[in-house]
Amino acid sequence: MTEKYINANGIDLAYEEFGDPKDPVMLLIMGLGTQMTGWPVDFCAGLAAHGYRVIRFDNRDIGLSQKMDSLPTPRILKVMLFSRLKLPLTLPYTLDDMANDVVGLLDALNIDSAHIVGASMGGMIAQLVAGHFPFRVLSLTSIMSTSGRKSLPGPDRKIALHMLRRPVKADAKLMHEHAMRTWRLIGSPAYPPTDEALSEKLNDSYQRSYYPAGHSRQMVAIMAGGDRTRVLKKIVAPTLVIHGKADPLVPVSGGVDTAQLIPGATLELIEGMGHDLPDELLPQFVELIRSNADKATAHL
Repeated sequence: MTEKYINANGIDLAYEEFGDPKDPVMLLIMGLGTQMTGWPVDFCAGLAAHGYRVIRFDNRDIGLSQKMDSLPTPRILKVMLFSRLKLPLTLPYTLDDMANDVVGLLDALNIDSAHIVGASMGGMIAQLVAGHFPFRVLSLTSIMSTSGRKSLPGPDRKIALHMLRRPVKADAKLMHEHAMRTWRLIGSPAYPPTDEALSEKLNDSYQRSYYPAGHSRQMVAIMAGGDRTRVLKKIVAPTLVIHGKADPLVPVSGGVDTAQLIPGATLELIEGMGHDLPDELLPQFVELIRSNADKATAHL
C-alpha cells in the first residue's frame, strides 16, 4: 500500500486503506511508539476480504505522521514521581487529544461512523472514542489493553525496568538489540517468531521512521491517562475485548476489568498470547472482530 496524508484535528496524519471504499469502515489504532505497520498486511487484508474498508494510520508523533517537535520531551522518571505524589503535571498532550485525532480523521475522510479496533495504547484511545463519541462508533474491539484502574497490577518488574533503559545514544546496533530483547520479553510464549523474522520486522520499522521523542510523549500520555471506569460504563457499541493470558506488559486482569465495565462486552482470553499480534493468531483475530462487527450490523 502507499501512504496518503490528510490534516485531521489540525495535525497531518499518514494513513493507508485496504478494501472497497464503499464498504463499512474499520479503523485500526496502534499502540505505544508503534507505527501503523504494526497491523500486519495479512490482518488488514483479511478484514477487507470480509467486506470492510480497512484504514490504518500512524498516531501523532510516530511513523510518518506529524511530529510534535515544538512540544517538550518529558523525563519519564519525573512524571512517574509526580504522578505517584499526585502533583500537577504539564503534559505535551493526552490520550483524549489522541482520541480527538481519531474523530478528526473520520471527519477529514467524511466518515460518519466506523468500527474501531485498538491495540494496547490504541485500545485506550479506542475506548475514549467509543465512550465520548458514541454515534461515531459502530463496534469496538479493545486488544491487550486495560481500564486504567490504579488497583490493577502493572507490568512485570523486569520488563518495566528494561523499557525504561532504552538506549540514549542514537546507535542503530544498540537500539536494534534493545528492541529485539523487548519483543522477546513481551511477546507470545506460544508463538515466538524466528530471530530472522523479528529482526527483519524491526529493521523495516526503523528504516520507515525512528523517533524516540514521540515514544516518550506517548508514554507520558498513558501514564497520566488515569482511570477510564466512567467512560467504559457509558459505551453502548457492541464490544469485544481480546487479551492474552500470558501478557506480561498489560496483565490479563486489565482486559478482564475492561470487559466487566463495558455493558454487554464479550471477553476472549487466548492461551499462550503475550503482548503482540502473532501471525498464527491473525485468522482468529479477524474472525472474532468480524463477528463482533456483525452484531452492530444486526442492530441497524
